[in-house]
Amino acid sequence: MPETIEAPVEVDEPDIEELVGTDRPWLVIVWNDPVNLMTYVVFVFQKLFGYSLEKATKLMLEVHHDGKSVVAHGNREKAEMDVARLHAHGLWATMERDRA
Repeated sequence: MPETIEAPVEVDEPDIEELVGTDRPWLVIVWNDPVNLMTYVVFVFQKLFGYSLEKATKLMLEVHHDGKSVVAHGNREKAEMDVARLHAHGLWATMERDRA
C-alpha cells in the first residue's frame, strides 16, 4: 500500500468586515457621457430616485462638470438595483464601497 502524505493546508481567514457587513454603504456613481441630454439626465434622476428638480439638476451638473456624481447610496443589493435601473435608462453608472 502506498504511503499517504498529508500536505499542510493553509486557510485564509475570512474577511470579517465582508461577513458581518459594516455601516459603510455602497455608492451609486453616474458618469458623464456624450450621448444623453442634460434634461434627460435630470428627468431620470427625478423618476428613479424621486429627487426634486433642484436636487436632480444639482446632481446632473456635478456629472456634467466633474465627470461623475454620487446619486444614491445604500446596501449592496439596493446599489446593484439602482445601477441596473440607470443602465436601463441609458446612463453609465457604477457602484463602489464608500471609503469613509
